[in-house]
Amino acid sequence: MLNVSHLTKKYHRFVANQNLSFIVNDGETAVLAGPNGAGKSTAIKCIAGLLRFEGEIEICGYNNKSIEAKKILGYVPEIPAPFELLTVWEHMEFIARAYGLEDWEDKAKELMRRLELTDKKDKLGKELSKGMQQKISICCALLIQPRLVLFDEPLVGLDPHAIKELKAMLGELKAGGTTIIISTHMLESVEDIWDKVFIMMNGKIEAERTRKFVEESGENLEELFFNITEKKQTGADNT
Repeated sequence: MLNVSHLTKKYHRFVANQNLSFIVNDGETAVLAGPNGAGKSTAIKCIAGLLRFEGEIEICGYNNKSIEAKKILGYVPEIPAPFELLTVWEHMEFIARAYGLEDWEDKAKELMRRLELTDKKDKLGKELSKGMQQKISICCALLIQPRLVLFDEPLVGLDPHAIKELKAMLGELKAGGTTIIISTHMLESVEDIWDKVFIMMNGKIEAERTRKFVEESGENLEELFFNITEKKQTGADNT
């Protein structure tokens, strides 16, 4: 479970996130949607504990910067940053040792097989394409079997097979009770996996919807998204 309360992040006078509050329960997939610059990635980095912020963030009841929270948090950044001089397999071993995992090898091999990294296991991080580096990030995040996993534009750079496998993995995580947060500006990429969506603009959450509400009301989520983001960009009022 993720509980974000009054999250505000400022860079000097610029407010990147303004008073964000939302809850995502166990086994729910929530999407932070919005155009570039809406504050999605900043919110993800705050939740991951990478930035200082005002407000409170709890992961399964733990402060997000606590050791207890970090042990159950997986994070896949928008721009992969593998260790240049570690092989793919050494990345798995590094994560396993850092998190004190036991009997992790079979899990690592399975993740690598599904994302077609097995034949790249001895390749250095610097030798891989961005798509392959993205796959390493996903494997590292999921190896710990997280209770909360954060994805920042996870499908960018992935090939069709990897996209299919990642979506299958997300379904398995959801079924196992993992809380999933996905940041994206492409709603169509997550249209078949979301439970909640928070539409962001200028650092604020301008609308929140559940899948159940959208399906029962007949509301068009894509139209709502463009109605909010295009009006805000042109300076019009949103009601």
